[in-house]
Amino acid sequence: MTKNIEKFLKDLIYSLQMAKLYGVMHLKFDASVDTLYNSLQDILKEKGELVVGIVGEELICENEIFYDLSTIAKPIIGYFAGIKIARISFLGAVEKDELRKFSGFIVFYKEEQGKSPQEQLESIGIINILIGSMESADDYSSSAESEEYETDNTLLYDYALNKISEEVDNFMDNKEIDYLSIKLIINNVLNSLVKNYQELLKLATIKRYDSQTYSHLLNVSILSMYFASKLGLPQEDSMSIGIAGLFHDIGKLYISRKIMNEHVKLTDEEFNIMKSHVVLGAEILLKYVDKIGVLPVVVAFEHHIKYDLKGYPKSPVARKANFASSIVSICDVYDALSQKRSYKDDYAPNMIYTIMSKDRGSVFEPRLLDFFFKIMGVWPIGTIVVLTDNSVAVVRQEDEDAIFSPKVEVINSAGKRNMVELINLKGQIAIEHYLNPFKEGKEYLKYI
Repeated sequence: MTKNIEKFLKDLIYSLQMAKLYGVMHLKFDASVDTLYNSLQDILKEKGELVVGIVGEELICENEIFYDLSTIAKPIIGYFAGIKIARISFLGAVEKDELRKFSGFIVFYKEEQGKSPQEQLESIGIINILIGSMESADDYSSSAESEEYETDNTLLYDYALNKISEEVDNFMDNKEIDYLSIKLIINNVLNSLVKNYQELLKLATIKRYDSQTYSHLLNVSILSMYFASKLGLPQEDSMSIGIAGLFHDIGKLYISRKIMNEHVKLTDEEFNIMKSHVVLGAEILLKYVDKIGVLPVVVAFEHHIKYDLKGYPKSPVARKANFASSIVSICDVYDALSQKRSYKDDYAPNMIYTIMSKDRGSVFEPRLLDFFFKIMGVWPIGTIVVLTDNSVAVVRQEDEDAIFSPKVEVINSAGKRNMVELINLKGQIAIEHYLNPFKEGKEYLKYI
């Protein structure tokens, strides 16, 4: 029964996210409601009622606390908390249309004077779903009082990294994957990017020094979604590109880990073997195309093809890479250059800009590369730098019109901080060089 309840809760979270993402008239939302209804019926066949409780920031059902799901569901829990809902009862006679209306009611809730939330439910024909209100504002976390519930981005990143590591391992072991959880996580990350992109990009910067192999996959996914959203792509497309970015290197993880972990540069033979990862990755992902769609297959195959088509794999037909592949390719190289590997040190941000700019028009689509550094800057958010006056600062905000001159927070010897817009100093003070936060800049890590 616990597994059935966990599946229902995941389907409920997903249905609410689909309502928010597409609206209640979209076919994808309808499909999510169908799945949700079937999950609920599996439970109600054995039970006459299912009660879901919210205590603090946790989901509780059948006296069991679903910690992992609560992490995924923090934004949804915030919606419930915002209208003071602590209990939801699904009665045995609940109909599919009631679930559809309930999802729309929660996501697009508007307070009506003189009517409680339960009375509003009944007024739109929902009689088999009962909601219990919290008695006072003290009964729920004050962090959920705002209309939009802000998640702890560090917790979100770490949870996403752990969950994604598990699912990628399932890929490698040819096991079933929990694709719904992956989509929920990626959607939560995307929603956090909308509200807290600076914090999440800062985390991606810090986590590049993480020893976990899978941090690169998550960072590429985050960067790709941010890039896509700044290009003006719809949220649905940005999420699809993020998922493609997440799996772009799945083939590489199938290649001998001995090769990947060598303490020397790859031999020509090993490099040729490594190059085969794009074909292997596409073949692996084709097995899951019914769940993840075709875009991850395309991106896995094309992300090394290069703008001038001189990369790999070679194709008898000359055609440009998919737009999503071009986005992921830039983010992949950017994050790879930023990470320390067994066979190389990480590069300073300005060196990464120089290296990638040399490949403008050959490896990378020129306009896309220019736009990438316009939004990311040369010195990414969270970078520790030394200025030309020998003061130490942390980059806080990019200036899209002056990519070498971001807004920084200067830290003096007493720990006091002062915000400075370098562009306003007209070159009198500029960034001199970068401090690695886990080496020479370690004492300033706490200020990131």
